Amino acid sequence: MDSFPPWMLWAWEKPERLGFIDVNRVGVAFLSRTCVLMGGRVVVRPRMQPLRIPPGSALMAVVRIETDRRSPPDLGPGQMDELVRAALEAARRPGLGGIQVDFDARVSQRRFYREFIERLRRGLPDSMALSVTALASWCLYDDWMTDLPVDEIVPMVFRMGADTDRVRRHLAAGSGFGCPGCRRSLGVCTDEPWPILPGPVRVYVFHPGAWTRKSFEKVQEALEMSLPGPGRPSPVRESSPGP
Repeated sequence: MDSFPPWMLWAWEKPERLGFIDVNRVGVAFLSRTCVLMGGRVVVRPRMQPLRIPPGSALMAVVRIETDRRSPPDLGPGQMDELVRAALEAARRPGLGGIQVDFDARVSQRRFYREFIERLRRGLPDSMALSVTALASWCLYDDWMTDLPVDEIVPMVFRMGADTDRVRRHLAAGSGFGCPGCRRSLGVCTDEPWPILPGPVRVYVFHPGAWTRKSFEKVQEALEMSLPGPGRPSPVRESSPGP
């Protein structure tokens, strides 16, 4: 993960023009594909929206995994093979430095998810980073990810549902996350309050709309005020026109 900058923008399924970022300070984790586990198969939805980034950007392809409620997955060997294949295909995009897997796995799906991560790690080049997102509760009091063969775990402290108050109280007290792997990165959203954590962390920021220079400048200010550590120089390129 050393090749990735301290600030990462999540670019989801929207047209994104990110020519205003300074590639030395800001990277991009873009939704590459969504894999829906349905019955015994995997339905792959590739990214459909354009993504424009400056040359030299640190890029991470995000593979989002979802399950179909009407046709629950069987989590069998065939489905596993399809899912690994789909994730490895996402890793073939030129210029990638890493893959990030985003899956809110249920307790009954954790064994399948663990095997998937292990197989994905074996299939990726040694030089490619493997990152995973995590529910904040997994990093706080339900740690089952510590020994996963990943380079980074990103606890998401937004859209936490019933865990919101409990997680925020814990972090406000300065206790930090119990899982050691969850202490080096953090996922936040522009439309929810951010926690204050001690020490330097890599920050992933989700924005509900398409990114603009103005929306990112607000994020930059919030990062400098709320989250110490990841670089004070401006990560916005003054010479680049906004979208």
